Amino acid sequence: MKYTRLTKEQFEELHKEFINFLATQSITGDEWEGIKANKPEVAEQELDVFSDLVWEGVLNKVEFIEHISPQQIHLFHLKEENMHLIAIKIKNPIDLTTTDGFNWLRENLMDDDVEFLQAKKEYSEDKNTDKFKLIEQGGVITKGELFTYMNKLIN
Repeated sequence: MKYTRLTKEQFEELHKEFINFLATQSITGDEWEGIKANKPEVAEQELDVFSDLVWEGVLNKVEFIEHISPQQIHLFHLKEENMHLIAIKIKNPIDLTTTDGFNWLRENLMDDDVEFLQAKKEYSEDKNTDKFKLIEQGGVITKGELFTYMNKLIN
C-alpha cells in the first residue's frame, strides 16, 4: 500500500465508486461478500488498492496545501515542477490556530513579530508521495486563497 487506507466513513461516501471498482475486476456483490467471509486477506488487499487509487486521483489534482500550527503557517503551492512555500512565523506567544490568533495576524501582518520566508523545493521521484507526506504531517488541501493573498502581499 502506497498511502493509507480510507476510513470507514470515506468508504461509505465512495460506496458507488467502490462497486464500480469491483465491477472492473468482474467481482459481483455476491462474490465480494464471499471474499470478505472466506478470504479476508484478499478483501483487505482490494480495499488497499482502491484506497491508493482514490489517493492518486486526489493528489493528482491538489494544488494548494496549508499547515497552520500555533506559531507558524506553511502555505504550499504545488506546481507542476516544484513546490512554492510561503512560511509565516510569529515571534510572540499568539496561537494562530485560534480565531483570535488568526485575527491578530491579519491585523498585524507588518508587525516586527511576523516573519515571512519563501522557498522553492523540487519534488522527489514521486510527486504525489511528497504531497501525501505534507497531508500526513497535518496539511490540509485548500483552494489556495490564503496562499494567493500572501503571495501578492510579499511579492
